[in-house]
Amino acid sequence: MLSFRRWVAVGGLVFAVVVPSIMVNTVYTWPKVMSAALVLCALAFLLAAKRSPARFSLFFTLAIGSLASFAIGRMRVRYGWLLSNAALQWVPTHRELIRSWAAALPSGGWLGFQVPGNLGAPAYRRLRELGASVRWAGALRDGVLRQFDRVDKPVGYATLLLDCGWIPDAWETTYVHLLSGADPVLDWVRGTALRPVLAALPPGRAEEFEAEYAAMLRQEYPTRPEGTLFPFRRIFCVARKP
Repeated sequence: MLSFRRWVAVGGLVFAVVVPSIMVNTVYTWPKVMSAALVLCALAFLLAAKRSPARFSLFFTLAIGSLASFAIGRMRVRYGWLLSNAALQWVPTHRELIRSWAAALPSGGWLGFQVPGNLGAPAYRRLRELGASVRWAGALRDGVLRQFDRVDKPVGYATLLLDCGWIPDAWETTYVHLLSGADPVLDWVRGTALRPVLAALPPGRAEEFEAEYAAMLRQEYPTRPEGTLFPFRRIFCVARKP
């Protein structure tokens, strides 16, 4: 029988990994598997709460707000571990945020996060090129394309956490997805890097930009009878505070 802490840990891990995947990449995940995972996550939390409601309230806190301002030191709950999945890349100052979390977590605490490391891939390189072209550069705000410079390499995150006195384990993995549909890579990027770019353009021009970008993606990612192969690199880091 799993202990209370393990029920909460299992539920938290499933929640952190599954929910962003459903929100961003729903088209390419397995809906039935993800639904089952959410059910298991909910059951884990419910069982933990039933076994010890008072302790559950101390071990799990749902915080809604800006990730950039999430300061552990100001929370009433004393956290022992912190997980972040595919979120820190949206925070320009996330290195400083990681440092603040590292300082606030107690000795024996754990920190784990994953960020997409695919921003040098053709899909994102062509998006930068198109956005910086003469036709579109004037219409896009200066900061829209800076999102591509935010993610560090695994050695960068390992160095950061070593400097904080932590013991890190950082690595990268490239997943090769087989996507289906007419413009599957475009559909993927619509949920991530393309969102702020289209939001910065007026409706009519946003459709024009997307049409040009879609044509580029078809050249970079040719379709096979089985689907479209889309390699995606992700960066992982797990660290413990001595």
